[in-house]
Amino acid sequence: MASATIGTSSTARSTVNWPCVVAWMLVATTALLLSFGALVTTYDAAMAVPDWPGTFGHNMFLYPLVEWFWGPWDLFLEHGHRLLGATAGLLSLVLAAVTFRRGASPAVRWLVVAAVVLVVVQGALGGLRVILDDKTVAKVHACTGPLFFAVATAIAVLAGRQGRGESSGSTTERSEPVLHDPFVAVGSLSLPLPSWAVGASLPTALAVAAYLQLVAGAQLRHADATLAPSTFRWMVAIHLAGAAAVTVLSALTVIAWQPHESRAARRWSLTILAMVMGQLLLGGGAWLFTWGVPSWLQEAWAPAEAVLARSPRGAAVITGHVILGMMILGAAVVLALEWGGAERLERIARFGRQGRGRSDGTGKPLSGAVALQTRPERGAR
Repeated sequence: MASATIGTSSTARSTVNWPCVVAWMLVATTALLLSFGALVTTYDAAMAVPDWPGTFGHNMFLYPLVEWFWGPWDLFLEHGHRLLGATAGLLSLVLAAVTFRRGASPAVRWLVVAAVVLVVVQGALGGLRVILDDKTVAKVHACTGPLFFAVATAIAVLAGRQGRGESSGSTTERSEPVLHDPFVAVGSLSLPLPSWAVGASLPTALAVAAYLQLVAGAQLRHADATLAPSTFRWMVAIHLAGAAAVTVLSALTVIAWQPHESRAARRWSLTILAMVMGQLLLGGGAWLFTWGVPSWLQEAWAPAEAVLARSPRGAAVITGHVILGMMILGAAVVLALEWGGAERLERIARFGRQGRGRSDGTGKPLSGAVALQTRPERGAR
């Protein structure tokens, strides 16, 4: 009886999906890291620690806890940001070790390599930001952080699918193949949406738009006081156009979902749309706390109290706007993978062999072939 119990416990331990576990740990750490980074920018605390990689002459990991945790707020943010960045780097290396040891899929392996490269680049950019005291480096640093977060999220989702036994060509939760019709049925209506809107292209476009919106927002967040007014207006216009694009794409993902598609994709599309609505409200609040009431609104409405960019309320709104934007990006990545993107990514990682319908030598088609079925004749239902 005892030997049987030991054997069962050993089997349970051996079936732990360590790449998935470590990947989600990396996602959580990166989310906290980006939150600290957003607060560092909000409070302009990037130079609170003037040296790098040390902290006031100390080894970064040996800096006295009392001086950090109960020290000035700017120091707490900047040093905490560094510690979280180092933790993300170590977790990336651990993830690479367990991923290649466990024989993950080609897509996961390539993404893990990309994550290791990105975390090294991100750390170097953070160091250069301090050494050079250059806001241009800070703008690039703010763009690569969300990209790393998106890659880490994709790794976690794909590793989880592999651990559940879902191959790259899985048809989980699909009752029938995707039809390549020129119209998409929404209840009793047939909307003129192109066939690509049914597959992974639409949520992929949403993820790309969400990332570009973060890039545009980073440029505004790090705008220099000497920036020409015309340039600033163009930057604001681009950011507003990006907000419109993300809103439209998030609404289309809800409209384009069909009953034969993944139920998880349906839940994620609705969640993203709700997040985008909240993001629009936070964006308006961030504008008021940063630049005040627009001149064309001052006669119609004025705030009841003074607008302070670094008041606790203002900092919460401004930083929350950035963090929710990053969460929208991560959710869009999950949606794209759940809505056929995982199969597409695996085909790309295998250099297109599956897309050409080749066999692996066993006589069985390669995984992913389900998503590449022959187009039905136009008008067929």
